[in-house]
Amino acid sequence: MIKVSAIFLIVILAGQVLAQEKKPKFRVLALSESGGHHVAYSKAAKIWLNQLARTEQFSIDYIENTDQIDDGFLTNYQVFIQLDFVPYAWKPGAVNAFEKYIKEGKGGWIGFHHATLLGDFDGYKIWPWFSEFMGGIRYKNYIATFASATVKIEDRKHPIMKGVPVSFFVKKEEWYTYDKSPRPNVHVIASVDESTYSPDSENKMGDHPVIWSNKHYKARNVYIFMGHDPVLFESEEYKTIFKNAIHWAAKN
Repeated sequence: MIKVSAIFLIVILAGQVLAQEKKPKFRVLALSESGGHHVAYSKAAKIWLNQLARTEQFSIDYIENTDQIDDGFLTNYQVFIQLDFVPYAWKPGAVNAFEKYIKEGKGGWIGFHHATLLGDFDGYKIWPWFSEFMGGIRYKNYIATFASATVKIEDRKHPIMKGVPVSFFVKKEEWYTYDKSPRPNVHVIASVDESTYSPDSENKMGDHPVIWSNKHYKARNVYIFMGHDPVLFESEEYKTIFKNAIHWAAKN
């Protein structure tokens, strides 16, 4: 009887340990578009993110619109990834909840590519707060025919650049330009060397940040421009930055 009780206790304890091991370290929400030019990137990102979540022991949920977003919904997540989702046509409740999430540091934020499509699009006016959040910029143009280029790291000490060399190659991107550089209003972490565009393009900014963080907000936040083509997930440097950004934003 004693032996049976001891075995039963061991089984219970083992189950408790296993349950603790399976508990995610933090929860991530990823907002991605359901159609358009960036679906291939989003699909590749989800495959990679799901594997990363298993390896790094965090959980991740995906949504394709802002209908569910409110204060209560966002309290479930320590990291909000804006995975190629535009900064317009959000539901009013989602706008208010997101701004509060960032201003009050309720969680971390990582934005990619389409998150700086700031302007008047599809009948929607620019989101002034989001433009300010991104450094006061407005979308101007892009390289429609795509170009490869070299991205140079400016702040090698930033946690998201751990294990990343001084520069890395981006095989294919459309390289947005803005009405001005966000540099005066944000902390620039990396910029693209426009002299390395291949093929060359006249669509240049001069000072062209592509990864930055806005320290004027409580939330840990980072914008990473590159995010159009799934070929990015062949880049070890890109995947390292992405992984580091998640852990940094989660304060993990």
